[in-house]
Amino acid sequence: MRIAIRHPKDFCAGVIFTGSGLAFGILAQDYEMGTATRMGPAYFPTILSVILVLLGLAMVIRSFVIDGPPIQGFALKAAILALGPIILFGLILRGAGLVLALLPLVMISAAASARFRWIIAIPLAMGLTGFAILVFIMGIGLPIPIVGHWFN
Repeated sequence: MRIAIRHPKDFCAGVIFTGSGLAFGILAQDYEMGTATRMGPAYFPTILSVILVLLGLAMVIRSFVIDGPPIQGFALKAAILALGPIILFGLILRGAGLVLALLPLVMISAAASARFRWIIAIPLAMGLTGFAILVFIMGIGLPIPIVGHWFN
């Protein structure tokens, strides 16, 4: 009896989830774990990595049981438009500030959609930026500048 992958998309996604979970779990071990009542910096990433690994393994197992469509191709443009702004955000956040880092993140990421429209993307970017300022800077008090030193 030959074992075959019946759902290639689930198999690939499961391998990615499992690999990512293992990598994050290994990286989190450099920090103190703590306890459930007094969580250390490794606690949350470790729990998330365990969830990722379990989800990934479930998807891999499912790929051998349930039929699914073959993998058609890779949307390189959409992947670049979705991942590129995240890297850009991380690079410019301290210097440009939250507003000028988050606006392009949302706008460029929205352009990855086949249904992208400026009339929706602009208010979405402004709303998410305002929400992030309220929650992360005013609410939680994260030390992130609203406008960075590049513009002061």
